[in-house]
Amino acid sequence: MKTAATLLALVGTAAAFAPAQQAKTTTSLAASFDDDIGIASPALGMWDPLDLVNGDEKKFNRLRQSELKNGRVAMMAFLGYATTWGNPEYRFPGCADFPAGHKAVLEIPTADLLIPIFAICGVLETVVFKQKEGSFPGDMSGGAAPVGFGWYATSEADKTKLRTQELLNGRAAMMGWLTLLVHEQLDDKPFIFFDKISPYFPGPLAI
Repeated sequence: MKTAATLLALVGTAAAFAPAQQAKTTTSLAASFDDDIGIASPALGMWDPLDLVNGDEKKFNRLRQSELKNGRVAMMAFLGYATTWGNPEYRFPGCADFPAGHKAVLEIPTADLLIPIFAICGVLETVVFKQKEGSFPGDMSGGAAPVGFGWYATSEADKTKLRTQELLNGRAAMMGWLTLLVHEQLDDKPFIFFDKISPYFPGPLAI
């Protein structure tokens, strides 16, 4: 009897410190995306500390598509920010006198700033670049524009490599664009070691 009671006590103690079944299920669901592109570390896996995905493939695809879009915009923003700072000849016609960097948001009239942005983004979002049904998140070949990998990808391995590079470059660009903005507020210029970038080719207003 004493032996049976001792065994029951040990089993109860072990059960009290055993991981909950729900936690095990959540870990398994998160692990289902560990083989996707963009995983920073095999040991870390898909890093989702806020549990936004929770094993839902639709949520994962939507968030990955949003991440790719934000990364693409950030890459263009970083290039535009760095190129047009101190180089008015690299701006669109009629924008040579606009202030650069963060001041552009504060000093350019709202109509001149927001209307073109919303118009261009609206056309691109609804007509030109649309998610292709049944394809991987971020494949915008479902719209009117013939986008794709072209001759750069001749195999599935090439496609995976290019998709991974785009995703990681977009993440870096989001951090880089924010860094330019912060340094402009701190030092009145977005760069640390120099005042401006001098591109290798003439700008559209210099031709």
